[in-house]
Amino acid sequence: MNSKLKEVALVFFKLGCFAFGGPAAHIAMMEDEIIEKRQWMTREYFLDLIGTTNLIPGPNSTEMTMHCGYERAGKAGLFVAGIAFIFPATLITAALAYLYVQYGELPQVEPFIYGIKPAVLAIIAGAVIKLGKKAIKTTELAILGVLVLVASLFGVNEIVALLSAGVLGMLYFYLKSKSTSNLNSVSPLLLFFGINITVAKVSTLKLFLIFLKVGTILYGSGYVLFAYLDAELVTRGLLTRAELIDAIAIGQFTPGPVLSTSTFIGYQLSGFKGALVATTGIFLPSFLFVLILNPFIPRMQKSKILRYFLDSVNVAAVAVMLAVLFIMAKETLVEWQAIFIAFISIALTFKTKVSTIWTIVIGAILGYLLVSLF
Repeated sequence: MNSKLKEVALVFFKLGCFAFGGPAAHIAMMEDEIIEKRQWMTREYFLDLIGTTNLIPGPNSTEMTMHCGYERAGKAGLFVAGIAFIFPATLITAALAYLYVQYGELPQVEPFIYGIKPAVLAIIAGAVIKLGKKAIKTTELAILGVLVLVASLFGVNEIVALLSAGVLGMLYFYLKSKSTSNLNSVSPLLLFFGINITVAKVSTLKLFLIFLKVGTILYGSGYVLFAYLDAELVTRGLLTRAELIDAIAIGQFTPGPVLSTSTFIGYQLSGFKGALVATTGIFLPSFLFVLILNPFIPRMQKSKILRYFLDSVNVAAVAVMLAVLFIMAKETLVEWQAIFIAFISIALTFKTKVSTIWTIVIGAILGYLLVSLF
């Protein structure tokens, strides 16, 4: 393995071990590691990757790791980055699945998670400010961002908001420029696997196909994942809803992508082999989507009209991150302990050069101490 691949593996394995808090937090941590510390690419290009990633199915933050790995070390870097990021979560989840099957309950980790949540708020806020400065290039883009923020806070679907902003901004800036130049065209590539599965028993092949289908069409948060898995597994009698809720909880409080839930469910249904095929199935489409999409991004940047689209989607993506921050803050900052940890984390994020990973660790320790003592 060459030096760049080793670097990619180490960076994303480290992130995979500490990436709590969902896609917005994961991307914020990536921004710190890749842009601030290592300068693998410009912040503008990083924004373009965020914008395009938001428009394809799959776990956004995991796909961002693949894009970044591709930019640093080519196609091999794409696969190394994605696997390194996913591996810690799947390993931890598989171990928890074993304990759950053996003892029938989840470990008590709430005191640590309590402190991680407010720490994550500060990390997201730092990334929103940095990315926002680059995304808001004009007054019109600022207005567009505010509109997306308001729409997101009122519950408009994330993909609808991003696509609407992209199309609206593209049309506005195109008409404003009154350009008569020929536009480069990039034919959109749509991938859809119409897999209709009727599961009589849980063979590893059928388990793989179930999670391949989910990974191919999944947009949105862990709540959307819950709905898909409920339809594919609970309604078919493969899992009880209580077991599915426990599996989603595991995905939420372990580091890395929430799709590591697949590892837990796969183990419940077919042991370690089931965990392996379910994990492979749900993440495989993301590797393929990024492999296909990444080479088109430089072409999109060179096309004037697609540049307008990307700029609009980028500012919309930052607005969605800000909406996530507001919603998380409302849900998290309800007790003085959480508010105290948030203030400490804000100070670490904005007044020091402490790594985001250490901010997470300090938040977890403070959470454990404050919950235990008070």
